[in-house]
Amino acid sequence: MLSRLVDEKNIKELRKLLENCEKIVITCHIAPDGDAIGSSLGLANVLGAVGKTVKVITPDMPPRNLMFLPGAKDIVVYTKYTEFAENLLRDADLIFALDYNDIKRIDRVADAFAASRASKVMIDHHLFPGDFVDVKISHPEVSSTSMLIFRVLCRLELFPYIDKDAAACIYTGMMTDTGNFSYNSNDPDLYIVISELLKKGINKDAIYSKVYNSNTPDRLRLNGYAINQKMKIYDEYHGALITLTRDELNSYHYQKGDTESLVNTPLSVPDIVFSFFLREESDYIKVSARSKGDFPVNKLCEEHFNGGGHKNAAGGEFYGTMEEAVARFEEIMPQCRAFLESQK
Repeated sequence: MLSRLVDEKNIKELRKLLENCEKIVITCHIAPDGDAIGSSLGLANVLGAVGKTVKVITPDMPPRNLMFLPGAKDIVVYTKYTEFAENLLRDADLIFALDYNDIKRIDRVADAFAASRASKVMIDHHLFPGDFVDVKISHPEVSSTSMLIFRVLCRLELFPYIDKDAAACIYTGMMTDTGNFSYNSNDPDLYIVISELLKKGINKDAIYSKVYNSNTPDRLRLNGYAINQKMKIYDEYHGALITLTRDELNSYHYQKGDTESLVNTPLSVPDIVFSFFLREESDYIKVSARSKGDFPVNKLCEEHFNGGGHKNAAGGEFYGTMEEAVARFEEIMPQCRAFLESQK
C-alpha cells in the first residue's frame, strides 16, 4: 500500500477544478525528456478517458526515441504550430504545468501561458517551486513527476482509468528520470507503483529497448566521438566533463535525444564521483550533471548554472560561450574537492 503523500487540500482543489472544466491543456518544459513527456501523455490519456478534451503542448520537439509513446504524435509543438498552441492556451479552462517549477522553463510558451485566464495547476518534483499557478503539488522527494502523477490520479480515484497506454507513459517517465532505476530509486513506494503498472499490461523490457536501444549510426558515432575526443577527466577532483559544440553536433546530424544518458557514462569509472555534460544550443549552453553517493550536483547547478534538480541528477543553463562555460566549471573544482574531503 502506498504511503500518503499529496495534501488533501490540494486534491480537493484539483478535483473541483476537474469537475468544472472541459478543455484542458498540459504543458511541460523546453527540451522535454522522458519524465516530461511520460507524465504529460499519461495524464492526458486518463483525463481523455473521463471525457475531457485534452491537448499536450511542448515548447519544442520531443526526442525521437519517445515518439513511440501513445499520444506522442498528437503533441502540439509550439515552435511548429505557434498560433494553434496559443489559441489552445487562450481557450483552455484548466492548464497543467508538469515537470517544471518556473514559468521560464517553458521558454516562448510563457507569455501565452501567463495570459490565459484558465486555472493553473503545477505537478512537479523539483526544488523551489515558483508562484505562477493556482494549485501547487510539489514534492521534490519523489523521484519523478510521472510517479507523482500516478499518486495524484490514485488520490483522485482515477486509478481504474489508467489503462495500458497511460501506464506505459508513466512507467517511461519513472524509468528515464532514475536512469533505469539506478539513482534516486531507493523509495519502496517506487516498486509498488511499478508493480501496479505491470498489472496494467505494460512490457517494461520492450519500453526499455525502445527508449535506449533506438540508435542510429550517427548517434553511435557522435557518442563515440564525445567519449574518445571530448571527455576530460579531472583525477584530483574525481570529476569528468564532456563538451559538444553546435558544429560538432551538426557534423553528426544531431537530433534531440542523441546525447541522452551520455552524461552518465563517466560515472562507470569507479573513481569518478560527478560528471557534467555541456551541449551548445543556439543561444545558450545546456548543462547536465550526474553524481554518485552524497555528492550534490543540484547545488552546483543552482549556484553556478541557473538550474537545479536532485542530489544525483540535475541540470541548468549557461548563457555565454562554450569556453566560458568550461571556465566556470573549472572554477568550481576547488568547491567540489572541499566537499569530497569533508566526507572522508
